[in-house]
Amino acid sequence: MRRTVTPILIASVVWAVAGHGQLVAQSASPAVARLALAGPAKRYCSGIWVSERNRREALYNSVLLGEESVAQYESGDLAFDIDDERRMVTASRDGVSASARHFGDQGCVILRPETDKPVFTPRRVVSTLPDASSTMWPMGDRLPDTPLPEGIDADLLDQASRTFFSNDLDRRAAFIVLHRGRIVKEAYGSGAHQDMQLESWSMGKSMTATFVGRLIEMDHLGSVWDPAPVPEWQNSDDPRSQIRIADLLRMSSGLRFSGGGSTAEQMAASYIPGFADHGLGYSAPIDIFHFSASRDAEYPPNTVGRYRNSDPWTLGYIVRRTVENELGEEYLTWPQREVFDKIGIRHFVMETDIYGNFILTGYNYGTARHWARLGQLYLQRGMWDGERLLPEEFVDFVQTPGPAWEEPIYGGLFWLNTADETGRGSRIPTLPPDAYNAAGAGDQRTYIIPSRDLVIVVMSHRAGANLAPDRRMREFEALGLAVKAVDPDWSWN
Repeated sequence: MRRTVTPILIASVVWAVAGHGQLVAQSASPAVARLALAGPAKRYCSGIWVSERNRREALYNSVLLGEESVAQYESGDLAFDIDDERRMVTASRDGVSASARHFGDQGCVILRPETDKPVFTPRRVVSTLPDASSTMWPMGDRLPDTPLPEGIDADLLDQASRTFFSNDLDRRAAFIVLHRGRIVKEAYGSGAHQDMQLESWSMGKSMTATFVGRLIEMDHLGSVWDPAPVPEWQNSDDPRSQIRIADLLRMSSGLRFSGGGSTAEQMAASYIPGFADHGLGYSAPIDIFHFSASRDAEYPPNTVGRYRNSDPWTLGYIVRRTVENELGEEYLTWPQREVFDKIGIRHFVMETDIYGNFILTGYNYGTARHWARLGQLYLQRGMWDGERLLPEEFVDFVQTPGPAWEEPIYGGLFWLNTADETGRGSRIPTLPPDAYNAAGAGDQRTYIIPSRDLVIVVMSHRAGANLAPDRRMREFEALGLAVKAVDPDWSWN
């Protein structure tokens, strides 16, 4: 995900944030510089008041992403002002500043420069579940005190955990293994603990998929194969009218949206020339849903698969419109009622833009146990405690390769491990090829492995400097050992 502003390609034109998701030309550059400061301010705000982390630890492990930003901070060029009374963080450099403020259950929100308030009215999100400490897993946090089931190798699980946490440079936060719904291994590092709301980044995309699936099961959305109900596209002459919900889930809508892998010409055509559209929601106080829905078509739908925030943001737009217009319910609290309370999640922080739209492409915070529960929901094929929450065919859909991708590595807002020519998992050879996962920047993963009845959650702080070079290889080894702990015949060599 892009976090820094590259030089503007048209020197005489810079851009400032204006109303309702629109950007207008101005003659001065501070508005552009604010884009580079807003993300660090928001991340620091979240580290302090959402995750409640040690401030220095949060600063170096989740805010200063890279050696350059560390050097800027330690030289005094980059500064942070923390207002504990208003719960607000302001990042400043070269006389320019950007702020984010904490608004309770909606977490931290990037502000416009002229105000310390968002456009929406923050809402308190209340769970109806009983106290977690007195309720057995998975609906609560009490674990059985009985020995592990026969056939599970506790020593291998210990080895997997030690391998995962073997280098402090990795900034590893959490490691959980569920087998047949039971937590068989759980460990924490880098100051994290069971109840810490951890930065989840793009694992939130899979949460958006879950909301879509829930609305389909509730008969408020028809099918993934239906045209996407986006009002801006409902014109027969508009090529976007051919985009299906499935195309958005598979990130193959064809919307013009720059991001990683974009050509120089595509970057020049970004809404802000030279700044990736993909990262705008993390930096600018705009309406991300209207922004994504307003992009025009670059490719026919279902022809080009690309990792872009346009598609999950547009799905979020559909979810919000459906909840508010079809159900007549309050959008900010609906996920708690219809998803989280049903699977034992009492408090999951989904941060929003200033218009109250969930930024589930990155700005979301959940405990490792929360993600384990979500993985278990998919492992159980959408069933939970006798209630169907997701259609079984939807669970199949999200783990089926999108045909528009050059390689079969992406499903419906989940990453896949489709077998390569050797029969091994193509992306993670230490896991079976039926494994699929929610994934986020900085090594946030929720692995679902149906063939072994396993869910594995790994989470880390997103440090950008001095990471161990073999970080992912040791993670792969830990994953393989966890599988072998429940299946002694498993081998990846």
